Amino acid sequence: MTVNAKTSASAGNTWRNLPAAQQPEYPDTEALRAVIADLESYPPLVFAGECDQLRARMAAVAKGEAFLLQGGDCAEAFDGVSADQIRNKLKTLLQMGAVLTYAASVPVVKVGRIAGQYSKPRSKPNETRDGVTLPVYRGDSVNGFDFTPESRIPDPERLKRMYHASASTLNLVRAFTTGGYADLRQVHAWNQDFVRSSPSGQRYEQLAREIDNALHFMHACGVDPEEFKTVEFFSSHEALLLDYESALTRVDSRTGRLYDVSAHMVWIGERTRQLDHAHIEFASRISNPIGIKLGPTTTAEEALQYIERLDPEREPGRLTFIVRMGADKVRDKLPELVEKVTASGATVAWVTDPMHGNTFEAASGHKTRRFDDVLDEVKGFFEVHKALGTHPGGIHVELTGDDVTECVGGGDEIFVDDLHQRYETACDPRLNRSQSLDLAFLVAEMYRDQ
Repeated sequence: MTVNAKTSASAGNTWRNLPAAQQPEYPDTEALRAVIADLESYPPLVFAGECDQLRARMAAVAKGEAFLLQGGDCAEAFDGVSADQIRNKLKTLLQMGAVLTYAASVPVVKVGRIAGQYSKPRSKPNETRDGVTLPVYRGDSVNGFDFTPESRIPDPERLKRMYHASASTLNLVRAFTTGGYADLRQVHAWNQDFVRSSPSGQRYEQLAREIDNALHFMHACGVDPEEFKTVEFFSSHEALLLDYESALTRVDSRTGRLYDVSAHMVWIGERTRQLDHAHIEFASRISNPIGIKLGPTTTAEEALQYIERLDPEREPGRLTFIVRMGADKVRDKLPELVEKVTASGATVAWVTDPMHGNTFEAASGHKTRRFDDVLDEVKGFFEVHKALGTHPGGIHVELTGDDVTECVGGGDEIFVDDLHQRYETACDPRLNRSQSLDLAFLVAEMYRDQ
């Protein structure tokens, strides 16, 4: 069935006829309908023109002219929208971006897992504790973290809270990135609080001094580009809850095309990428840049079918393959995908997500990841692209600007016995600020060696 996108945004609802994985079971469908109607009347969170701008930047990534840095929380929380928490995340990404741009001499496209990452796919619909079975926690957009019947019932009103939390986060991010905080002259200020205590902080400070010297030199020559004063920063999240995403899908008045105005870029997760299901159908209708998470079971034939469905015009920048194989599988599984996709003539951006394939449970019961495994998967990703003469387009990481103890290892080493000290994630373990900077330096070295 084809729907003329110019007539109405309901063209973004064709997914409703198809099976949709990982959707909450709301007890009150009338309440859900009322919430969707409200959301449909809310202003857009981002503009179609900004999505097009990101698509142009992602085209540079796909063609080998730029590198994507995509990072942020595993799952955002409604109580995590304070100015400090948002600034810390942004600061970490800005520092990683400075490291990659300067040390790898490559333009870096900065995209946050931010302002919408409130939902999480889960492996089981329920969990049982001490003989009590309740619905699993699916993120603040669906239900509460507390293990009580009241908290765990999916509540559609939370979709409105997700919108408002995303709006306030974006508002602050825009203020930080255009209001002077992201000015490259601030390159030292982003680091003051932990430079003394951390090896990666000290290494960063040295790089900041070099950047400073370069800026002083340019200034002395009479060059003071506007580009140094602000930073382009885009938002992204997993398009998991289709009721929310389609309520925020609008017709662009300039072109008559549909855009999901909840974020600049959305991706389809490993658990919802079935070709004949609702998530792929939804993604095929919108004009945003789209990502797809590809796990170790992905076949080359599937990858080619995703291109056919989501990028029929073969437009560079439209489609990003975010590969999450696991450190032990990436060198075996990735080459065939890259070879066959490249041979098909499609220009996609290849990005590594070294987090999701490397999770294990520590003896203490904490879900964690070894920094060495994360690093090894990134190394494997670079090795495959180097061998094939293709472009390693970027990294997609779960990180926080806080000094949490969730992943083991790193230069400022965290041991398994330390995990309990500051284990604050609502879902998956994240790299802390020091580990994130370590990773940026190591990625910059790998990129230079390509």
